[in-house]
Amino acid sequence: MAQAIQKIILSATRDIPFNKLILSQQNVRKIKAGISIEELAEDIVRRGLLSSLNVRPELDDDGKETGIYRIPAGGRRYRALERLVSQKRLAKTAGIPCIVSSSDTLEVEDSLAENVHRVALHPLDQFRAFETLCEQGLDEEEIAARFFVSTATVRQRLRLASVSPRLLDLYARDEMNLEQVMAFSITNDHVRQEQVWDTVSRSHVQEAYYIRRMLTETAVRASDRRALYVGVDVYEAAGGVVLRDLFEQDQGGWLQNPATLEQLVFEKLKTDANVLKIEEGWKWVEAALDFPYGHTSGLRRFYAEQPEMPADEISRYDVLKTEYDTVDAAYANTEEHSEETEKRLEELGTARGELSERPYIYNPADIARGGVFISLGANGELKIERGFVRPEDEPMIEADEHCADCDEDDTHEQAEGAASFTGGISVNGKAVSSDRYEEEDDAIRPLPDRLILDLTAARTVALRNALANDPVMAFIAVLHSFAQKTFYLYGSDSCLELTLQSATFIQTPGLAETPWAKEIDQRQEAWGQDLPKDPGALWAYLIQLDEVSRQVLFAHCASLSLNVVIWPWNKRSRALAHADQVARSMGFDMVEAGWTPTVDNYLGRVTKGRILQAVREAKDAQSAQLIDHLKKTDMAREAERLLEGSGWLPEPLRLNNDEANSDLPGEAIDLRGADTELDVEAADFPALLAEEAVDGDAVADAEDAVEETHLDAAG
Repeated sequence: MAQAIQKIILSATRDIPFNKLILSQQNVRKIKAGISIEELAEDIVRRGLLSSLNVRPELDDDGKETGIYRIPAGGRRYRALERLVSQKRLAKTAGIPCIVSSSDTLEVEDSLAENVHRVALHPLDQFRAFETLCEQGLDEEEIAARFFVSTATVRQRLRLASVSPRLLDLYARDEMNLEQVMAFSITNDHVRQEQVWDTVSRSHVQEAYYIRRMLTETAVRASDRRALYVGVDVYEAAGGVVLRDLFEQDQGGWLQNPATLEQLVFEKLKTDANVLKIEEGWKWVEAALDFPYGHTSGLRRFYAEQPEMPADEISRYDVLKTEYDTVDAAYANTEEHSEETEKRLEELGTARGELSERPYIYNPADIARGGVFISLGANGELKIERGFVRPEDEPMIEADEHCADCDEDDTHEQAEGAASFTGGISVNGKAVSSDRYEEEDDAIRPLPDRLILDLTAARTVALRNALANDPVMAFIAVLHSFAQKTFYLYGSDSCLELTLQSATFIQTPGLAETPWAKEIDQRQEAWGQDLPKDPGALWAYLIQLDEVSRQVLFAHCASLSLNVVIWPWNKRSRALAHADQVARSMGFDMVEAGWTPTVDNYLGRVTKGRILQAVREAKDAQSAQLIDHLKKTDMAREAERLLEGSGWLPEPLRLNNDEANSDLPGEAIDLRGADTELDVEAADFPALLAEEAVDGDAVADAEDAVEETHLDAAG
């Protein structure tokens, strides 16, 4: 006989006056969570009580009902109703829909069951509900007000509509997490979203940041100097599109049309260059997004000068200084604080500063033959380099004046002048001097050339000896020669036959924006302002200069001659060894100087094998395996992230005995030798990665092979 199915009987629902309800002490919810009681109360006002309260009758000692009902489940709703009653918006005796439980379970069990069995709304359902409300006429602000969330939250949920339906279905099936979906919402391009997901889903790296990076790899950040220079509003007015991330800090988003941005940049640069040329009167103005480091090599630099202070302003300055010193001395001897005195001192100091801080002005004649370079700085502001003269624009110098400064070869000059020393006479194959005239010739003639040579040779030796015994003056003489060659390209000469060469690095991108290059430029600019304009006045200036300033100027000039560049045709091993000695003596290290491997300066310019080798050396083999399946572009970007803060350096930047960065022996590094590739066989990969290498990396591997050949050829 079949067993009869027991039927359940649900508890009855009835309205109970509010003043007959009390909270049960068995309610398990003790910690505040979710929306506040105030917001819940306002929601009840708007749409009524959506869920009945679960109550149990309170019994007296005899087991009879007292007419009071305890609430084990629904405490927050009760508190919201209580708030409305206290605000006189709900009557004390108003009927409240309640389910009167007749179960024999414990009250705490009812409270726990109601909260445990409650499931939060899936974000995708919330987004679709918000979307439906929008379609029915509600705007974002009104939706936010009705559900007590921020407008940004509503906008974020609605932004999920920009994600491909295929990807949303994956999210609904828990095959994708919310962070990944939010990352895809950056763009509205469903095709691109699906392409990126197909790539990411086969990769070890599936984090949201990686998805964002792939979706924005062809875009330009709004914080880029080009965008800052032009202005995002101007870019958008020209039809440019900006991708925004509502879920993460995006620093203004990404500009999706780089070509439009570049066009706007060049147009604005051209306009700014034109304005500068016309307003300041320069002969030429050259504008570019970037100039290579050393672009001013071979050009004479001149600097603006601070005009002399007029006599009336000098008198005014002296009066202000006297009054300031008098007031300051008197105030220093008093113990009481005086705002009036301090205000007066501040006024006097400001007035003195306005008189002494005079603007620097360029000579109009220099401007007429000089020019300016305009480029973009890292912060999007114009970088203006004024005061350069091209060789063809230099003023013409008469032949007799130029003779002293001509650069003819000394050996050639000596050969040309040999006949004048000997008079064409020789004995036994040796030249005979003809510097003596016949005794009967009483005329006062110019000194013979050979005599002048002998006399000045004696003076040279004597002066050398004297200079060797005066180290201070020897230092000044060398500094004078260095400063001439550093700051005066024309019209300068020295009795010391020293050379100071400064190598340029025309093909090195981004070098001018490094902090080292900027610091050198600032020093050059500062000394250029301080040194006399006339090279003939340089010696007197250096004599009067204090010892510390001399040493600083000497170090600056000497530093510009340092060169550790390795050319393919010249390894310069001895020079590099000396550079290591200099670096060790100063405690110099490229890591401490701020160099770090990036896509632009290293990782994007070497083979995949080199990238993996760098990650292995800096981290470990496991880290390298995380990226070894990626295309080269993606691998370089991920390697940059992995190497950040590791202190890793490529071989050319390491000291020979730098054990911290290399396990290589301390011997000279052959940069022209064959590039040591990692021996990675397909059989060493997991099956999935090996299959990808065959199916997807054929083009990338071919590109690497071409690049490897190029690197070897360059060596």
